[in-house]
Amino acid sequence: MSANTQQGRDIFPRDRQPTVRILAMPAHTNPNGNIFGGWIMAQMDIAGGVVAMEYAGGRVATVAVTSIEFHKPVFVGDLVSCFTRIQKVGSTSITVKVEVFVQRARDGKLLADQVTEAVIVYVAVNDDGSPRKLPERGPDFQQYW
Repeated sequence: MSANTQQGRDIFPRDRQPTVRILAMPAHTNPNGNIFGGWIMAQMDIAGGVVAMEYAGGRVATVAVTSIEFHKPVFVGDLVSCFTRIQKVGSTSITVKVEVFVQRARDGKLLADQVTEAVIVYVAVNDDGSPRKLPERGPDFQQYW
């Protein structure tokens, strides 16, 4: 557990809603019995894609994962929450920061820990898959996240 959890601090981001929440199940485990990192990456890509699609007003494609850090393992039974924030918007691309927190029930308490974070780049695409210009958005649009 992190020092924040051990000190009884609630580090779960309560000032915003998670984009994706899912319960880690036994089918998602690696040979060591922890949740497979690829499954976590898939959840992060889904979460980032949700906000990118909303901003783009249509289809987007993942073009890069510029960084990803696995801080701590995820276990069966953890409630996995992916939080997203748009970091940068170009003419066709949207860069999204995704932070993953878990909540674990221990001794009648729900403890939280940040386990993973990534920066993922999406491009708005037309039906044929070619890049398209993003719509104009006001500066307050990103405050939704």
